[in-house]
Amino acid sequence: MPDYAGRLRLGVNIDHVATVRNARGGASPCPLRAAEIAEAAGADGITAHLREDRRHISDADIDGLMETLNLPLNLEMAATEEMLAIALRHKPHAVCIVPEKREERTTEGGLEVAHDENRLAHFITPLRDAGCRVSLFIGADKAQVAASARIGAQVVELHTGHYCDMHYEGNLAARDAELERLREMTAYAHSLGLEVHAGHGLTYETVKPVAAFPEVMELNIGHFLIGEAIFRGLPDAIAEMRRLMDEARA
Repeated sequence: MPDYAGRLRLGVNIDHVATVRNARGGASPCPLRAAEIAEAAGADGITAHLREDRRHISDADIDGLMETLNLPLNLEMAATEEMLAIALRHKPHAVCIVPEKREERTTEGGLEVAHDENRLAHFITPLRDAGCRVSLFIGADKAQVAASARIGAQVVELHTGHYCDMHYEGNLAARDAELERLREMTAYAHSLGLEVHAGHGLTYETVKPVAAFPEVMELNIGHFLIGEAIFRGLPDAIAEMRRLMDEARA
């Protein structure tokens, strides 16, 4: 495994390589090949979301990643018994619990931890016991951060989608307010002993303010990088994101 000391890690989400594949069927483009390219281009980890409806990543993709991947795999999944069984069978490096609704295009918000503490505490215990690092994908909300720490999560991943949406809608006051919430909750989570990650909707234009938070240890970015790869190739797309992250952190 890579030495992560002092480095802001980049996790590349390969879900939407599978989205393109599934649009037509067949085996191409291959998410496993994307993972190999991402590793060569400087990614520190690979993220894949196995949704209940299997709209992009498939069970076979997870099987293949576990067999061939040299980087840590971050398996995103809903808190269901089916997904728990899959995670315990594979025992990936990390498991990120995310909210999931069948009608959504993508994950719309953070996990509701504060009102579901008992169930989620029991859900994540066998994952921790199996050696998986458990992450909860949450909004920049103090109650959710505190609840995540109480139930024994090792990591929280803060949802940056609202910040990015406000940026591209031109609502700069709302964008800056959301960025300040992210900053405050990053520091608060760190003070509770949680490792802090962030992701969702990040682009070249929006990544640097979040990457500059000293407590953030990892950014998980997928859709933008896969889209940008159409125009410049995946290695160059990842290399530019890595450059911007390092520049912000310097």
